[in-house]
Amino acid sequence: MTSPTAWSSGKLRFFRRPFHEYRLTDRVAMSQMPLFVTTLLTAFLMWAFFPATMNNPFFLTFLVSQLVLMGLCYLVPWDRLPYTSFLVIPLLDFVSIAFGREGGQESLTGISLLAVFPVIWWCASGYYPRLALWLSFLAPLAIIWVPLLLKGSFTAQDFARSLLLPVMMLGIGVSVSVLTLSMMRQQRELEEKDAQLQANLLTSQRQESLLNTVLDTVHLGVLAVDADGHDILMNRKQRANHELARPKDIADPNESQLLVFGPDRKTLVPVQERPVRRAVLGETFTDYLVWLGAEKEQRAFVTTARAMKDAEGKFAGSVIAFSDVTDLVNALTAKDDFVSSVSHEFRTPLTSILGYVEILLGDEPEESQRQMLEIIRRNSERLLTLVSDLLASRNGQLIVTPHAVDVAELVRASVSSATPKAVASGVVLAAETPERLEAHVDGARISQVLDNLVSNAIKYSPDGGNVVVSLAQENGHLACRVTDTGMGMSPEDASEVFAKFFRTSSVRRTAIPGVGLGLPISKAIVEAHGGTIEVDSALGQGTTFTFRVPV
Repeated sequence: MTSPTAWSSGKLRFFRRPFHEYRLTDRVAMSQMPLFVTTLLTAFLMWAFFPATMNNPFFLTFLVSQLVLMGLCYLVPWDRLPYTSFLVIPLLDFVSIAFGREGGQESLTGISLLAVFPVIWWCASGYYPRLALWLSFLAPLAIIWVPLLLKGSFTAQDFARSLLLPVMMLGIGVSVSVLTLSMMRQQRELEEKDAQLQANLLTSQRQESLLNTVLDTVHLGVLAVDADGHDILMNRKQRANHELARPKDIADPNESQLLVFGPDRKTLVPVQERPVRRAVLGETFTDYLVWLGAEKEQRAFVTTARAMKDAEGKFAGSVIAFSDVTDLVNALTAKDDFVSSVSHEFRTPLTSILGYVEILLGDEPEESQRQMLEIIRRNSERLLTLVSDLLASRNGQLIVTPHAVDVAELVRASVSSATPKAVASGVVLAAETPERLEAHVDGARISQVLDNLVSNAIKYSPDGGNVVVSLAQENGHLACRVTDTGMGMSPEDASEVFAKFFRTSSVRRTAIPGVGLGLPISKAIVEAHGGTIEVDSALGQGTTFTFRVPV
């Protein structure tokens, strides 16, 4: 047996449904229900206080017709008929009420007021609004006037007194019609907004699905955090990265507990210097290297962060990308180890060659032999210097010994030494320097930079052209430019030109000799002086290298 509480709860759930969600049959029955219930109450009052009226044929017709109309609401398949055909029910209600008024007005006055129910139904339906207003006046008027006309005994006062009810019904009909039309207009607006919201939601879901698919497809770990550091988006790759950095004995670690190591792979990175924490603090950075995980599972990642701003320009969070570069780092380490090993192997025979050359020169050889020995010594010393520079640049310990030097003289000497090679290549080589320009630099090292740049300018001008070496003092710095009109480089090649062993694609195609070490060593020398070196090049138009060091 159903408890009262359960019945009440079910009833409330039933009436909480929007009216338009019910079946058409249920809506027709619910529209007729108020009049039917009121009819039952009227019948009860008549039976209780005016039992004689219950025998009146007109009143019985009223009761029976209401029962029939209520039955028709459920029995007629309204959904198979033209949609507004159900409005015949309130029309028949007017006829039924007319019988009820005629049979019961002597016992219970005001039965004609029941006409308010079909008036409300018609006007609230929203269909045929003008006809509904005419019916709200004429139908109640007919309920009163038709019986008077049929009886034949009436006066002008009788007709005048009967106008109050139709006018009242007309007022009610107008009010209901205005409210109904307003509600229908609001409903249409809501439906349009709902359709727009549904379309926007569908678009948003599609974009979200596309974004998730893209993020799960790329090989980058992507993490988005809000301004408070809470994760708002993490793709599949980043979840794997997070799992790699998680200590095995901690199920849900915080940032300070994750295994994030520095470049030495042993020292934990302080919390404030970790990529996610830096990003939460609003920092923007690129290619910040860290190692995640422990022991053999460690992987190297370069991290990049970009801040997000809200509509007011305030910090709203960051997006951090994690790129696995373990294989690249291992390859670079292997390459450096190889260079170091080969350089060490070169140093011993070169030292031996120089030693024996010194012995031979000490025996006072003939002039022709001395010249050849000097060539051997000069080139051996150059190779030994190159080997030392490779070892020093690999360890980041390239040492310079600054002293007062006339750099203008160094430029002229470098140009003079390279002139024979320029003439042989059909290149016009010139120097543009002041008479004297002193700076506190390592003269031998700066000469090495000049020789490398001038040699490259001539080498990469295979069809001839012009090479100009200019020197000037700018804002407390010594600025030297080596400009050629040779083959030039693409922007992609220019961005990599200072990398060890790098050679441009055009150079590789033309088989110009070289190993790609001169520019990295030159860059290391300039930076050891606290200076900078940069390149400006256009493919097929030439190149300008500029290095600046403090005077």
